[in-house]
Amino acid sequence: MKTILIYKTLSMVTVFTVILFFSCKNNFKEIQNIGIIDGGPLSIAENINTKYTDSGKLKSNLISPKMLNYSNREFAFYEFPEGINLTMYDKENNKSNVIADYAILYDETDLIDLQGNVVLTTHNKDTLYADQLFYNRKTEWLFTNLPVRFRTKDQLINGNGFDSDRSFANAHVLEVTGIIYIDE
Repeated sequence: MKTILIYKTLSMVTVFTVILFFSCKNNFKEIQNIGIIDGGPLSIAENINTKYTDSGKLKSNLISPKMLNYSNREFAFYEFPEGINLTMYDKENNKSNVIADYAILYDETDLIDLQGNVVLTTHNKDTLYADQLFYNRKTEWLFTNLPVRFRTKDQLINGNGFDSDRSFANAHVLEVTGIIYIDE
């Protein structure tokens, strides 16, 4: 009788263990996609002040009231719905600054889309004003096809479209609609 009871108990424990083992599944992908299902971001950061350094040198400083992280999407991106203030430093530690009302960074393509009252000021005081500006981080190239105003030390150039390398050494207003010469 005691043997039958032990056998039944052992059988029940075995059946329970097998059921438990097979009922478990790897749902890590489902957990990762929780933010996608409800349409929300994976995380939200507020009052960010991020400093990027390379080889002990400060390269950039990003300040923003809010960042939404959508890195859980198939085409990952980071959104800055309340704007950005980005300060960048070159090899000689010269400072350039970009502000915009809205920004979105696409991880896979390394493209940054800046929108709304975009103002880019270089260390030598060249200033670009635009409604939208794109920056390709791979090629370090700035561009837009929308109207711009570009101020140098001796000119104010209005036009449609803009192309430039990061240092503004090859800055061009594409379709010039007007030039005002400034006397200092």
